[in-house]
Amino acid sequence: MRGQTTSSEEGPPAWLGEFLSHPSAAAVEAVSGLDGDLLVLGAGGKMGPSLARMARRALDRSGSRSAVIAASRFTRPERRAEIEEAGARALRCDLLDREAVAALPDAAAVIFMVGTKFGTRGDESVTWAINACLPGVVAERYSGRPTVVFSSGNVYPLVSVDGGGATEDTPPAPIGEYAQSVLARERVFEHFSRRAGTPTTILRLNYAAELRYGVPLDIARKVREERPIDLAMGHFNAIWQGDANAIALACLGIAESPPRILNVTGPERVSVRALAARFGEEFGKTPILTGGEAETALLSDASRAMALFGPPNVSLDELIDWIAEWLERGGTTFDAPTHYQTRDGAY
Repeated sequence: MRGQTTSSEEGPPAWLGEFLSHPSAAAVEAVSGLDGDLLVLGAGGKMGPSLARMARRALDRSGSRSAVIAASRFTRPERRAEIEEAGARALRCDLLDREAVAALPDAAAVIFMVGTKFGTRGDESVTWAINACLPGVVAERYSGRPTVVFSSGNVYPLVSVDGGGATEDTPPAPIGEYAQSVLARERVFEHFSRRAGTPTTILRLNYAAELRYGVPLDIARKVREERPIDLAMGHFNAIWQGDANAIALACLGIAESPPRILNVTGPERVSVRALAARFGEEFGKTPILTGGEAETALLSDASRAMALFGPPNVSLDELIDWIAEWLERGGTTFDAPTHYQTRDGAY
């Protein structure tokens, strides 16, 4: 092996940050008409810094002088630094504080990335406060401004692995309190959208990935480190983080009231068993597989998003090759397992 994998929360290498933040033509077009600044709420997470940078680049390409304002608690200072280095304005803000939200700058449009998932068990009240209460404060503060809301495919039931995945018309049936609170987030934004006519797009993401985190990386690390891989959740979807962020920005241009709902993921139904075998070949390891595949999994059909914006620029095969090389070179990773194998909704 050429290197050892380590965990780090430092910013990405310059080339990776550049690649993750390359805006699509649709993203550039969507932000070009903004009559004011773009506000990204919850920008301190794994996707926020690259989205803020992509937004800044998209605005620059459109010739706009609008600012990108990124607000978060920024519990990881390096992510705030990454945003500021990209030319966006970073504001530290506790978004659960109604007065703090009221004091945020006005904006022409909002990207809402706030949410909590892991640690739900044993701290359910905080999960509901962040995922279900906070959205109402934001939706009321920015009433009427085009808003893109990050949600999750977890609002869907587990569906047959023999089908194409849950579509936007599949009735929600969230499993567990996390998924229930995410559906509550959607319903709160829907309420304010209908009441005030706020143009809104709700993105049901499932799952974003890059070289430092995501389901393919989780599986790759288990193969390389010779740890067991549970096959109970035997299939999943994934999409390159840069493609997901580009769709989010582009969705400012298609927001409507009542909200438009859009599944965002890759086109493939990925087999955990097959992916583990592929990484086994890359690393010269025999995957340790436990259990067997269930007949259902958390799967989404993103046909509508691809009809609007085209297929992802980064294919699954490319992502697999990049992850294998990244790990072999000793590339750093986030200490953020996805827990994709969870079937009972308890995160």
